[in-house]
Amino acid sequence: MAKTNTTEALEALAAEIGENVYMDIAKWHLYLREAHLHTLLAERLYPMLLDNSLSEDKVMQVLQQIPVRLGGGHREVPLADMLPMQSRVHLIDVLEEFQRKM
Repeated sequence: MAKTNTTEALEALAAEIGENVYMDIAKWHLYLREAHLHTLLAERLYPMLLDNSLSEDKVMQVLQQIPVRLGGGHREVPLADMLPMQSRVHLIDVLEEFQRKM
């Protein structure tokens, strides 16, 4: 039963991230759900919510560890470099709000 609750929580967190967090590419906002990165990010960040270890520094470390492939894989850029400051703020807000509701 706990596995189902965890799966549902991950899906809910991924949906929130996917709808609120975007990459800025040539002044074009590509939301993480459209880039298929929202679930991966939720899976990496969810444990921080469970053990109350959420911090901006830890979130940034996770963002640095997720490569975004560009040009068909010719180049990889850390997700952290693709998110403008406003999007990072949205991510932290989403995580804090999700944690409050847990």
